[in-house]
Formats: sequence, C-alpha cells, structure tokens
Amino acid sequence: MRTACRDIIVIGASAGGLEPLCAVVSSLPADLPAAIFVVVHVPAWRDSALPAILSRCSPLPAFHPPSGQPVEHGRIYVAPPDRHLLVGPDNRVEVWRGPRENNFRPAVNALFRSAAVAYGERVTGVILSGALEDGATGLWWIKRMGGTVVIQDPADAEFRDMPNAALSHVSADYVASSTDIGEILSDLANGNRREDKETQEEGSNRCQLDAP
Repeated sequence: MRTACRDIIVIGASAGGLEPLCAVVSSLPADLPAAIFVVVHVPAWRDSALPAILSRCSPLPAFHPPSGQPVEHGRIYVAPPDRHLLVGPDNRVEVWRGPRENNFRPAVNALFRSAAVAYGERVTGVILSGALEDGATGLWWIKRMGGTVVIQDPADAEFRDMPNAALSHVSADYVASSTDIGEILSDLANGNRREDKETQEEGSNRCQLDAP
C-alpha cells in the first residue's frame, strides 16, 4: 500500500541534539526525494559550524540558506544563529530576525508552523534531544494539517524535555531511536508505509516541487 509522500522534513533539536541529528542524516540516501530543514538552538553571538558538520556526516549538502533560496530536494537547510528559518507556499526559504519564541531565535515552533501551513500532509516533523519544550506546539500544527510526527524515544535522548513535551502535546506516528529515524524518513519520503515496504515498488509516488 502506498501513501502520500512526505517530502518536506523539518527537524528540531537543542541540548544533546547534535549526535542524534548526525545519526539521522548519516543514514539518509544521497537521492532522498525530500528537502530537510533543521533548527538547533545556538547562541546568537556564536558562528555555527553545523552545516559543515552535517555535510561531513551526511551524503546530502547542508548550508545556511539566504532568504529567498528556492527549496530543492536532496538539500539540508540549516537555520543560522539569531534568525528564524521558515518555508513558504512559493517553495522558497525565508530567513528573518523575528521575535523570539519560547526565548529562542531560531525557534523550532516557527519552522514547524510555517511548514505545516505551507505544505500540509507532505510534512514530517521530527523532535530530537533538547531541554524545555520548543517544538511541541509546532508538532501540533503539523499533526493538525495532516502531517506526520516522529519523536526521538526519550529513553534514547540525552536531554528528554523536548521529546517528553512533544509526546504530551501530540500523538506521535513514530517514537524511535535516532539510529532508526533516518530509515523512517526515507520510507516516508518515498511514499511507503514502513510496515509494508517489502511489498512496495520504489519511486512511483514521489512528490515534485513546483518551480517558484
């Protein structure tokens, strides 16, 4: 059985989130038919080496996008320090210094909410290790708009606050260790239900991004 493909992947992490984030992106295929957007809480005054780190541990290129960058499959868009990362219905990235949310800029909730409104059921939201509860409300938006929710198993997370807060706000479609999440995302991007993947044909239901 095939389902709607989930080709917009949004990931949020904070304290203790770098290791599971690397585990997730390292297991993704180079031809992943999805675009990935990442928010990790970093101090506003510090340069972020996250794109370089993710590019080393993933077959997909990672970078801080400029505002207006077109969204393409097979790319990892990383929120820069002190800027929110948003996505819009015109298939372009927006980077802006809006108000803090939950005392954070960039904020996971801001990214998740924008993706949910722009892409609906095509969105998969992922929460990894982190303190406090940023991302929980954003996952609620994703779920409300028909998207899919993936949460790192709190027992697998160094900091459990964000996964636990997410689980208390929304019903997760998948709760998994960081080493299993990449395979889940790949299956969803290809329109496959994981429990049926042995019987499915590859690549016949891939989403296309309209040219902006």
